Amino acid sequence: MGALSIRGVGEQLSILLKQHAKASNKSVNQFVLETLKQHVGLDKSKQFTRKYEDMDDLFGKWSESEYKQIQRKIDGERKIDMELWK
Repeated sequence: MGALSIRGVGEQLSILLKQHAKASNKSVNQFVLETLKQHVGLDKSKQFTRKYEDMDDLFGKWSESEYKQIQRKIDGERKIDMELWK
């Protein structure tokens, strides 16, 4: 099937579709197709592919001394206690 027209798309729905498409970096057509496929079960959403962006504001903001302090702490935690492995 090449094309499908949907009548009755109100202004509010149109605005929301455009906003969601833009936020997803997709065209409205691509966003609507993917949403419809997911809703009817043709395109299953992937599990365990969640992206976390809650700490993005920290990256690139550490000073050199803060980085070294954090890295020393990480390196200290990576040491293997040989007594535990006997």
